[in-house]
Amino acid sequence: ERVGSFAFRDQGGLLVAFESGLALYDPETGDTEKIQDIEPELATTRMNDGRCDRQGRFIVGGMDESEKSEAISNVYRVDRDLSVHKIISGVACANSTCFSPDGRVMYFADTPTGEIWAYDYDISTGAIANKRVFTDFSDQPGTPDGSIVDAEGFLWNAQWNGYRVIRYRPDGTVDRVLEMPVMNPTCVAFGGKDLDVLYITTARYLMTPEQIEAEPLSGGLFAVRVDVRGLNEPKFRG
Repeated sequence: ERVGSFAFRDQGGLLVAFESGLALYDPETGDTEKIQDIEPELATTRMNDGRCDRQGRFIVGGMDESEKSEAISNVYRVDRDLSVHKIISGVACANSTCFSPDGRVMYFADTPTGEIWAYDYDISTGAIANKRVFTDFSDQPGTPDGSIVDAEGFLWNAQWNGYRVIRYRPDGTVDRVLEMPVMNPTCVAFGGKDLDVLYITTARYLMTPEQIEAEPLSGGLFAVRVDVRGLNEPKFRG
């Protein structure tokens, strides 16, 4: 079964958002413990982008894989007691979930809308409020895919169908643009011993043979050393 996203657990193993739902997984033994099926009544949706908040809860959203890509999926919060709570309804393709360094702002994108949103995030309860547009892509060639926040509180976003990764200031304005040799950057993450290497995943999904021939690095993993550092990703504390 396909994996949309996952988080390492404090006590070992993984919390995995499989396409059909959430489970605990032990990679050493292969044992899987189901937490909950997600949207079993919706035949065309699956789990997609997810990340832990700074307090160790897991936020994960779904997507509709039908040709219409309808806004019928949702975003869920998995608390440390493994209870699951819907926090955003009516999503076509969940992406860009990430958090400000202090954990009090959650960023999120429903990719087809061409916008990244910001929410006030209650670090005590995981509740969200005060949705607003962080940035829109009306003047950009692509749409928002995966994102990450660095130690300075700036947001890096991979731009699907846009040939670029963009770093946004906390006010939503563009700080810098990393041009890519491939059409579809999909996600970004910091790594390296000093967390100053930006790793960029890319895809060749839906590309024609002619496009792949013109962009043979599509689907590759890129690494770019940058002059800022990332933050350690929190583990799931359940």
